[in-house]
Amino acid sequence: MAVHNADIAAALDQIADLLELQNANPFRVRAYRNAARIAGGLRFDIAARLARGLELPKIPGIGADLAGKIRELAARGSCELLDRLKAGAPAGITDLLRLPGLGPKRVRALHQELGIGSLAALQRAARDGRLRALPGFGEKTEQRLLAAVSAHLSKARRFKLALAAQYAEPYAAWLRKAPGAREVVVAGSYRRMKETVGDLDFLVSAQPRNRVIERFTAYAEVREVLASGATKASVRLASGIQADLRVVPPGSLGAALHYFTGSKAHNIALRRSARERGLKVNEYGLFRGAQRIAGDTEASVYAALELPWIPPELREDQGEIEAARRGALPHLIELGDLRGDLHVHTRATDGRNTAREMALAARARGLQYVAITDHSQRQTLVHGLDAVRLAKQIDEIERLDRELQGITLLTGVEVDILEDGSLDLPDSILSRLDVVVAAVHSRFNLPRARQTERILRALDHPLVRLLAHPSGRLIDERDPYDVDMQAVIRKARARGVCLELNAQPDRLDLSDVHCRMAKDEGVLVCINSDAHAADGFEVLACGVGQARRGWLERGDVLNARPLSGLRRLLNRGRS
Repeated sequence: MAVHNADIAAALDQIADLLELQNANPFRVRAYRNAARIAGGLRFDIAARLARGLELPKIPGIGADLAGKIRELAARGSCELLDRLKAGAPAGITDLLRLPGLGPKRVRALHQELGIGSLAALQRAARDGRLRALPGFGEKTEQRLLAAVSAHLSKARRFKLALAAQYAEPYAAWLRKAPGAREVVVAGSYRRMKETVGDLDFLVSAQPRNRVIERFTAYAEVREVLASGATKASVRLASGIQADLRVVPPGSLGAALHYFTGSKAHNIALRRSARERGLKVNEYGLFRGAQRIAGDTEASVYAALELPWIPPELREDQGEIEAARRGALPHLIELGDLRGDLHVHTRATDGRNTAREMALAARARGLQYVAITDHSQRQTLVHGLDAVRLAKQIDEIERLDRELQGITLLTGVEVDILEDGSLDLPDSILSRLDVVVAAVHSRFNLPRARQTERILRALDHPLVRLLAHPSGRLIDERDPYDVDMQAVIRKARARGVCLELNAQPDRLDLSDVHCRMAKDEGVLVCINSDAHAADGFEVLACGVGQARRGWLERGDVLNARPLSGLRRLLNRGRS
């Protein structure tokens, strides 16, 4: 079984969890946490490199001992230390650490005194009233833990970003009408534009004697009030998503917004930076001793630490703080930078609107050009185009382009990459198109070497200009196919092919990690809607959010260029 970087990172994180439960040296625990983060973000395949007989390069934060563990993990998916730690602990005990109010000391006490080693066992013990007899627990703690474990087990589902927006934005609008509310922000992973959102974190700045909590719990979609106090509350909505609220005075909004936006790793790194300066930062502000010196805005918190404001999408402790110190933060792409869309479907195949309707919708969204890229013939279930039908569509689109004002229509196709890497349509018709978008739509389970070779061969085709949804994943539905993405990106660079960032919330493919890989290799990314209807261009905002998480700037994005620049790139290297 292949061992990927993500597997190695997960194993290192598990080692850190189990060491923490043993009350190991915190510096040792932190070393494994850092190693997990580094391994998960490496731009090369660790196991593949080692299998070729190459050594790991020197990586800051990875010493000789950790490098040895990584080599062992890459070879067999586990290591002697992890095996030993797992043998000495119940399989589900690390899940307990993820509950609020349960640190390593309490988890050890639960296990040693009551034999609790899983969330289910904790839930049974709390229901039976067996926790309250333990030192440091009591009846209230028992009830809080019971509520916490019940909430944890019931909120395992994560919501895709666009779906979460349907719950978050109306709720925020409702809260803005609360007497005394001054500003309402949805923080957490939603603000960081994560692909999926576990719960909604609302932050409201308000004057004293406000009615924010009352309005929050009275929202029509609330099905259960989990907690309600003077400044915070938690509810569960009818959709199953949990919403948490924190009310803060206006002077603390910036500090609270930073704190509740996260990520946890970013906040920890920033607190460490504050301590080095003799300062303390928390949700109430940034302090020198008892004196509060910043916190009304996020920018003031960063400025007090001699840093520029860092966009929320970058706050993952993935080098953003170091880049900020060097003055090297990227000027991230914005939705308004997009000039066009190169992946759009019509009712000629599986779309719902005509080419004219799609063009007019794109123009209404402020786009200057759009490519019609219906499916090719292999997609029989959606009536994919053969060469004859595509030729007819090309003529129709060229005629329509001459008629329309304020939008340019480009001819294109989303052509299937067949199992052997060849394309689903002949060159004689593909050569007539402005843009050929190649895509894998079948045989997702090919072995890594064959899948990679298949895609590399397609990228070698002189007419291919764009690789659609490069990993083939559907979030929470289908895993990415097993492919050497670094090899794909480097082939794209060599052949002048761009990689799509498909903005469909089910896809968001490229991932943020692969966006950074493409940027590092000098490969342009194209943020496309893959719209199948006239209202489908709205998802471009999700794609831009993903691009921002991947550190992409306007210059890194193909369709942020004007039409003249786009045409030059599309025509480059044609033969």
